Amino acid sequence: MDAIDKKLLELMQIDSKKTTKELSGKLNLSVTAVYERIKKLEREGIISKYATILDKTKINKGFVVFCHVKLIKHSRDLISEFEKEVVTLTEVLECFHVSGDYDYILKICVKDMEEYREFMVTKLTTLQHIGSTHSTFMIGEVKNSTSFVLN
Repeated sequence: MDAIDKKLLELMQIDSKKTTKELSGKLNLSVTAVYERIKKLEREGIISKYATILDKTKINKGFVVFCHVKLIKHSRDLISEFEKEVVTLTEVLECFHVSGDYDYILKICVKDMEEYREFMVTKLTTLQHIGSTHSTFMIGEVKNSTSFVLN
C-alpha cells in the first residue's frame, strides 16, 4: 500500500459515495487508475465492505448500553456457543471478547430503558452459559468514528 492508496482510503472513509471521477480529481490520477486501485484494495481485503451510517436518534435506537457479560465457565465449546448466539441478536451492534473481570462487552442500541429491559429478559439472559451481566448506559457521545488515520 503506497501513499496514494492511503490518501484514497482516507477520502473514501470520509465519503464512500464519492465517484471515481471525484476521487481522481483529488488524487491527480485518471478515473481508471482510481478504479483499479479501489478494486485492488477490495481484492486484498483492505476494504472489507461499504456501509451506511444511520443517526441512532432518528431511527429510535438512541439508548446505548454497554453490557459486560461474564460466562459461567470458560471452555472452547461454551465460548463458541455464546458467540454464535450473540451475533444473532439484532440489538447488539458490537461484541468484543475482552480480558479482565468480564468476558465480553456488548454495545446495544435500543429505543429506551423499557426496550432494553425487554431485550435483557427475553433475549440476552436466555442465552446459555451467562453467569452475570453489568450494564452501563451512555450519557453522551463524545467521539464516534469509523475512520482510521493511515500513516
